[in-house]
Amino acid sequence: MSENTGGADEARREAAASAEPATGDSSTRPAQAGNPPADAAGPRPGAHAGRPAWQPHHHPQQPRPWGAPPPRPTAKPSWATLVRPAEAAPVRTATLVAVFASGLAAALLLADGMGPGLLLAVVPAVVAAYVAARVAGRTARPWTLAWVIGCLALLAIPALRDSAWPSTLAILAALLLGALALHGSRTWPGVFLSPLGFIDSTVSGVAWVLKGLRSRGSVGKDRWLPVAKAAGVAVALLVLFGALFASADAAFADLLGGLIPDVSVEDGPIRFMLFVLGAVIAIAAARTAAAPLRWDRIRTAPGKPRSRVEWALPLIVLNLLFAGFNAVQLAVLFGGYDKVLESTGLTYAEYARQGFWQLLWATLLTLAVIALALRWAPRSGAGDRRFVRIVLGVLCALTLVVVAAALRRMDLYVDAYGLTRLRVSVAAMELWLGLVIVLIMAAGVFGARWLPRAVAGSAAAAVLAFGLLSPDGMVAERNVARFEKDQKIDLAYFQSLSADAVPALDRLPEPQRSCALRGINDDMSRAGDVPWYALSMGEYRARQILRERPVTASYEVCSRLGTFGSRAEY
Repeated sequence: MSENTGGADEARREAAASAEPATGDSSTRPAQAGNPPADAAGPRPGAHAGRPAWQPHHHPQQPRPWGAPPPRPTAKPSWATLVRPAEAAPVRTATLVAVFASGLAAALLLADGMGPGLLLAVVPAVVAAYVAARVAGRTARPWTLAWVIGCLALLAIPALRDSAWPSTLAILAALLLGALALHGSRTWPGVFLSPLGFIDSTVSGVAWVLKGLRSRGSVGKDRWLPVAKAAGVAVALLVLFGALFASADAAFADLLGGLIPDVSVEDGPIRFMLFVLGAVIAIAAARTAAAPLRWDRIRTAPGKPRSRVEWALPLIVLNLLFAGFNAVQLAVLFGGYDKVLESTGLTYAEYARQGFWQLLWATLLTLAVIALALRWAPRSGAGDRRFVRIVLGVLCALTLVVVAAALRRMDLYVDAYGLTRLRVSVAAMELWLGLVIVLIMAAGVFGARWLPRAVAGSAAAAVLAFGLLSPDGMVAERNVARFEKDQKIDLAYFQSLSADAVPALDRLPEPQRSCALRGINDDMSRAGDVPWYALSMGEYRARQILRERPVTASYEVCSRLGTFGSRAEY
């Protein structure tokens, strides 16, 4: 009987020990009957030596009963679950006011065209996002500030340039930087997918704002009625005294008329659409700042590493091909083009045009090859990593020579036929691709964690520089210099340029000057007066020049000079 009693006591002690947490503090737990303190002399019966008496035993896993289904493996969460944002904090009144101001600014300032009004309409949206981020407890980091500054700088391009195509590129690049600033992305999936987050934020943001408005519907009159009264009195005073001052002084009336947008009933629908668009964009920005999608949680599985021979053989062969091509390019450069043209039977322009597009595609394909090579690169140790850096570093260096050869081909073609929009665009793209290759080489030396953001920032910086340099002005400047050199000019092409080309074309002698400016002058005459918020700096300068020195050549004279002919873009 004593044996049975001892067995029962042992079972109770084991059960009590197993019920206690394995991470508890034995020094603060009171001793109980059947559960001696850990510092008692000697190990507890049945306890393992060297383990505290309170630590439970590790029993082997019980076998699964016969016929029972096997346990289900833990399901890996989908990417939609991984990127799901946190719950957004309630919308603040300051955010609602900024959203309304953004819609109102878009309705008043963007109906007549883009210019300084675009930047002014975006500023309230930035304020709405800032307030929402502060309420959510998010703080700005150096990369965030860089994205915001770059976004605002890009949105200033429509205020500086009249040409639509660099302004469109600037707006798209500003959208990318704004998405990066709001989401805080730093990986390749985050960089590529962040702009798509605005779609989700638009849908959820509208519901978020409506919920905030409904919660304020129960606020008593003692809170909103004084604000409404003050706003009404302020508007009445502005209208009354503004009308009096305008009737008292013609100069003030002219200034006031230029500052206030001209709103009519006819353009009411488009202004309402712009109001909705501006408010929705501000809502999307604020909702993203309050609770962004977590794009950086998406992880792409690396490819299966290959052996050194399997991985390196194709790349080494490609490096040898690049080296042979670059050797020929250096021989042409130092041996002169005349000998090459004589041996190939090509003309000067044909040789330049024939190679540029092929070299541009070669640069693009090289970037794809590098991306795939990094995916399947051997990575068993430091020796493999060093080997990969050497092989891909040589390929990048040889590709930079290809980039230089492509740009040289474009320079030859421009010397023969002049500069056009397409030619300056593809040359700028080739320059940016060369910069990306340099960034990849730097990532191989210093690490690649910063590479996605650096590539995105370099793209935005290239678009910003492209807009600031005024591509239409560059085209006009280069062609005017070519005319001063050999008296060759294509007046028909200038008819499609924007007002940014006027300062350079103004240097031409008559009648070439008037014929070159004929198309731009007619476009601005048909547009009539443009309000300040829709007038770019380029158009303002062009209007001043044409007002001081109007177009004088007749259509007959310009027709004889080939002004109204047609030409190919490339």
